This record gives sequence, structure tokens and C-alpha cells, in this order.
Amino acid sequence: MKKLVLFFAAFVFVSCTSIDKNVELIPRPDYTENDALSDELSLVAELLKTDPVKALWRSYLAARNARENDSAQKLFEECSRSVSELCQKAYDSKDYVEALRCFRSLSSVNAVDENVLQVGEQKLYALALSNVPGLSAVNKKNAATVSDMIKGTVTVLVDKGIKIERGMGYSDSVLGSGFFISEDGYIVTNHHVISDMVDPRYEGFARLYIKLAEDPDTRIPAKVVGWDSTLDLALLKTEIKAPYVFELGSSSDLSVGDRVFAIGSPLGLDKTLTSGIISSDDRHLFSAGFVFQIDAAVNSGNSGGPLIDEKGRVQAVVFAGVMNYQGLNFAIPVEYLRYDLPFLFAGGERKHPWCGAYGKTKRLPGSGSVSEGVLVNYVMPGSSGDLSGLTEGATVVSVNGVLVSSLDDLHSCFMQESKGTIVLLEVQNPIGGTTSFAVYLEGRPENPGYEIYRHDLISGSLLPILGMRLVGVSSSNKKKFSVVNVIKGSIADKAGFSENDPVDILNVKISDEKDIAYVEMYARKRKNGYLDVSLGLTASLDSPYYF
Repeated sequence: MKKLVLFFAAFVFVSCTSIDKNVELIPRPDYTENDALSDELSLVAELLKTDPVKALWRSYLAARNARENDSAQKLFEECSRSVSELCQKAYDSKDYVEALRCFRSLSSVNAVDENVLQVGEQKLYALALSNVPGLSAVNKKNAATVSDMIKGTVTVLVDKGIKIERGMGYSDSVLGSGFFISEDGYIVTNHHVISDMVDPRYEGFARLYIKLAEDPDTRIPAKVVGWDSTLDLALLKTEIKAPYVFELGSSSDLSVGDRVFAIGSPLGLDKTLTSGIISSDDRHLFSAGFVFQIDAAVNSGNSGGPLIDEKGRVQAVVFAGVMNYQGLNFAIPVEYLRYDLPFLFAGGERKHPWCGAYGKTKRLPGSGSVSEGVLVNYVMPGSSGDLSGLTEGATVVSVNGVLVSSLDDLHSCFMQESKGTIVLLEVQNPIGGTTSFAVYLEGRPENPGYEIYRHDLISGSLLPILGMRLVGVSSSNKKKFSVVNVIKGSIADKAGFSENDPVDILNVKISDEKDIAYVEMYARKRKNGYLDVSLGLTASLDSPYYF
């Protein structure tokens, strides 16, 4: 629930950082300098021992930018062989998700060895999904009634033992909902329901159980297979045969106004069915992608339950309602569950990828709805996007050959990739023409804005955080800046900033959890007649615009 809370909660700070911070600037290697190239090749050679795919990407960049250097080309060939062998080994051991990661990475740098793996990407992708619950199993029990579907839902219970308050002991537990996606006992629920089971910081007692709709008195032990805190999804396993298996639908079939039904255990009241409509299909409450807003009644305990259409197909996973706001509830589109399931089934924590950039959907001038890609507003120094050559002002139009017309499209493409994969981004350059960049997808940090704050100067880092780029105007006073540009619709834009406005950055406060920033400043805004004003701007250090 953390990401949703950021949009509604009050703002409290207990820590402070100065603008005179130590910045970990990581410059691009200068491949034209012999010493810099030699250092880079040495780094790649060491990296090859621990991360062959990343070494492949770095060697590709070196070979591409130092074309006359035989050492760079030979190291690239060595890295290509190493990743090819890793791909073949993963395929032979039937680790098809890993084989697919290696194969796609080799394809992105045009280094596929046809003599090593001959099945092709499409075959690998089909094999990667072949055993994944919910994607491969056929629903063998067609539902005749709603009561049949209710049997396929469960109450998820995390027993945390006893908590002591004012000398009294109370039962401590977390309740949620879930639903079967395979006959052999795989269950989908929300991450926040079972978070104590997988949080390394939690040191208390915790046991996971499920209770069937038809037998609410029996606790059945379950275990967490995989979890995704970004999309708030988790996959559980219990050793029973499912009484009913849900079929996963396609949220693209839904439109605003369509009727939907939520099944769950609000406040522990199992077998509860509520109905409503899709109120909106594009709420950006997650750091990746959009969610549905629904008006079906949702309460504490509904989290993780299925949202079904009139044909009984799961179209979304209920994940939240906003307390004291009746009818303001949300659900995760089933497409995201489909993207996530192979990684959840592989086990452990699912880490989403990113390339260290920030941008928004680029719309045609004069058009409020026609989009043509993702405009890159910012690239973090030293990030994989920066090292690959991605620059501000470029427009991403495809990922691995899949057309990208909006930020949601880009997130959907990234969701289908493992972190540690090399992808091919096609971009339109600001001055015209298109260029392809092989970009290594790092693991997305929990709060990308904080990573940017650490790795860039204050003048640059406030572009993604507040939406305005600054330039220093005094060599003796590091707090004095001028606004270079303002991103439309950003915090700075809504606060009335314009280009060339003088700004003094007095202080930057970061919350203890590194998820919120508060910037204190002194400004003279043109829109206010250049009147002197002191103000503070609050910003989340995560948003859907980081990718």
C-alpha cells in the first residue's frame, strides 16, 4: 500500500540533507582516449566473471565507439561467446526465463550465435510460459453459477502471534483475499497482504495460512513463491487441489462503464460478492503503469481478491480502497499479472527494470490524445541509459521492435523483461532521424528520485523531482540559480515557475525512508511580477515517469 499512501498521506520529515551534498557523478567513458578505453576493457574483463550479460553490453559499447581497436572487438566476441554458453546452459536445464533473457540480450547487440541455440525467440518465449500457472493451465471446471466462482476464492491469513498493548495481549494478524489460478494450488494475492512474510526487516513471528470459502474454520498452511512490491502482487502455493480455477481475461476488453464484480473477504467476511462499474481505466497510482478505478464496494480484507467480468474471467486484482472515501477503490489490470507471473513463478522477489531516465508521453501539437512516443526529459548521469547514449530531447518509439506510442506502452514493454536484460531502443533524435541504442536494464530502485538526487547536481536532479532544470548563476554562491526550462504539468509548472526565473535553493529535506523530498527556496517568479517569495515544494521521489 506504500505507493498509494504517498498520494493521500500527510507529509512528515525527520531528516535533512544540505544542497552542498556529495554527488556521485559517474561520467561516460571517453573511448577515444587510450587510457580510458584500457580502463574500460579491464572493467569489462572483471565484470565478465560475475555478470556476463552486463559485460556483453559494456564491451558492445566499447567496440562500437572504438571501432579501430582490436582489443575491444576481441573482448566483445569473448563476451558474446560467454553469454551464448550461458543461454545454452539455461536452455538445457529448462530455465527458459533465463535463456530468454540471454537470447534477447544477444539479439539486441546483434551477437546471436545460430550454432549454439537454434530454437529462436518465439519458441523460447512459448517454453518460458509453458509451465507457468494461470498462463498454461486450462480451466477444467467451467463455472455454471457465481457460487462456483466463489469456491475458487480464499481468505489469506498472516498470523503474527500476540501483540502487547498496555499490558494486554491481543491477537495480531493480517487478513486478505486470494484466488486459485491452477488446480495444483497456486494462488494470487497482493504483496501488502503477505509483506511481513518476505520483509527481511520484520523480525517477529509470522505464519501464512489460507481458508477455503467452503471451509472457513480450517487453516491450511501456504507458502510465498514470489512477490512484487512494485505492482503489489504475490504468488502463493498450498498443497491442495483447487475447488475451482479462475480463467484470466484481458483488460483490453473492458471500458469505462462496464460492469464488474469483486469477490473477497472484507473484514474477514468470506464469500462476499459486490458489484459496480469501471469508473476509470487510467489512474496512475503505481510507479509503473496504470490501474482501474472501480466503484464496487471494497474494504479491508478484499485486497488480493479477483475482479471479474460478466463471463467470470479475472480482469483485475483488487488492491486498495481509500478509507473514508466510499466508492473510491482500485484494481490492478490482469495484463500486469500476466506479465508478472513468469517471474513470480520463478521464485523470490521480482525486481522491475529501468534505464535511469525520466519522461512523459509525447503528444502531437494541438492534439490532446494523439501520441507519438515517450519524450525523454532527463537521463541520470552514469545510468545505463546515459552510458548507452540516450539523451534528453530524444523520443523513444519502440522497444525490441515493439512500437511505443505512450509511457504506458513503454512500461508494458519493460514489465515483460527481466532486470539484467539488454534491450534495443529506437529513438527519434531532436534534430531528426532515428537511432537505435542497446540499453542494459538495471534493477529499478525503490525510489528512483533519490538515486537521481545522489548521482546528479542539484541543478539537474530537480528536473525529474520538481519539473524544472536550473543553471548556476554565481560562482561564489552555490545556492543561486536561474530556471532553464519547466516541464508542463509538473510541480514547478503548477507552482507558477517560468524560464529565467531567479531561484535560491535554501535547503533540501529528504524523509527517513528516502521517498519524499521537500525543497525550500526563495524565488522571484515572472508570473507574480517578480515579487520576492519564500516557498517550499513537496515531491514524491517515485512516480510513473521514471523508466
